[in-house]
Amino acid sequence: MTSTTDPVKALSVEQLAETTLLRFATAGSVDDGKSTLVGRLLHDSKSVLTDQLEAVERASASRGQEAPDLALLTDGLRAEREQGITIDVAYRYFATPRRRFILADTPGHVQYTRNMVTGASTAELTVVLVDARNGVVEQTRRHAAIAALLRVPHVVLAVNKMDLVEYREPVFAAIAEEFEAYATELGVPEVTAIPISALVGDNVVEPSAHMDWYGGPTVLEHLETVAVSHDMAHCHARLPVQYVIRPQSAEHPDYRGYAGQIAAGTFRVGEDVTVLPSGRTTTVSGIDLLGTRVEEAWAPQSVTLLLEDDIDTSRGDLIVPSKDAPVTTQDVEATVCHVADEPLRVGHRVLLKHGTRTVKAVVKDIPSRLTLDDLSLHPHPGQLVANDIGRVKIRTAEALPLDAYADSRRTGSFILIDPADGTTLTAGMVGESFASPEPVKDEVDEDGWDF
Repeated sequence: MTSTTDPVKALSVEQLAETTLLRFATAGSVDDGKSTLVGRLLHDSKSVLTDQLEAVERASASRGQEAPDLALLTDGLRAEREQGITIDVAYRYFATPRRRFILADTPGHVQYTRNMVTGASTAELTVVLVDARNGVVEQTRRHAAIAALLRVPHVVLAVNKMDLVEYREPVFAAIAEEFEAYATELGVPEVTAIPISALVGDNVVEPSAHMDWYGGPTVLEHLETVAVSHDMAHCHARLPVQYVIRPQSAEHPDYRGYAGQIAAGTFRVGEDVTVLPSGRTTTVSGIDLLGTRVEEAWAPQSVTLLLEDDIDTSRGDLIVPSKDAPVTTQDVEATVCHVADEPLRVGHRVLLKHGTRTVKAVVKDIPSRLTLDDLSLHPHPGQLVANDIGRVKIRTAEALPLDAYADSRRTGSFILIDPADGTTLTAGMVGESFASPEPVKDEVDEDGWDF
């Protein structure tokens, strides 16, 4: 396959290795133009292969369109192309001389909000699109709330279709002011508002000739320059055990290693560690990385730890420094986004998956549900339906070592699973959620649960 002439092709492997990586997601209401923005971003940054562009041109011509429909660069499912909507998360990888990108194009329909949770869960930046004709709508607020809930550090408000409102500055200013006020209430640390037209390319890669009143960056310029931190080496060290390696061969008769991907922090030979939830302590006697013995390893490397003592350690356990061990508990309080069609109710028996460990659990209480319009908390709703965001209290059958989600997105998150069919019910974040909403005062427990 050949590529269009582009600056990326000139980059060597060494140059690409030196560039930083940004994971970002797009979100917004249906028909706000997310896929068109992504297609325009890829096309104008010369990150589209020639045969891909030719396929889009053929598909567009077959539908009677004169110009290529750039949304087809990401809407790859047949149902997506037939209906003109995005259904699943579409991941795209591209690079410029300044940075590498992993992009998650998420659906806009309310029933696919669960996919936005998936796409934004690992993102450092979220682009929230708004149709300039419609302004901030409920789905815009929901996506902003999810971005805040998932602790996405950077949010870009892309006010799209400015060409349809005659590129008027007051329209953009009013939408930006409303959204930024809402995001501030949610505790979003940073919002950058950019007026764009994805269809014609205004302020996506190249500056717009129609909006001389705007002096900020284009979307690509902001993506290339926004400060992101990937240094997980200084966080709380955590290794969820995925597999116990014990070859019992003539060459390695006594080898016993505990393999997994370091979720955060750094492990060193000679360091005292604790295995949770058992609480047994030992010392790291060795670290194997890609078949080589090393003195230290850090996130997100996949390693095998060797321990000084033969203690009972298996898949699902968490190895942590003894001086920095999280508290283990059977009582989980968290903010969740319910993603299943079946409601989550008090008394619901579920499976809770945290890291590599899955345990039985029961929903003890649902203290509140978030109202997106005014960010008020509706007390004790009794259940959460699809796309609801709320607080839950869960009792697990076994103690779990939980970090607050604000401290670690990896070890502070979990999912609830239907034990009957394995369906993912809910995505949860341990600890406090948003910065602003006042906590709901506990009322008398009418359900008779013994906390």
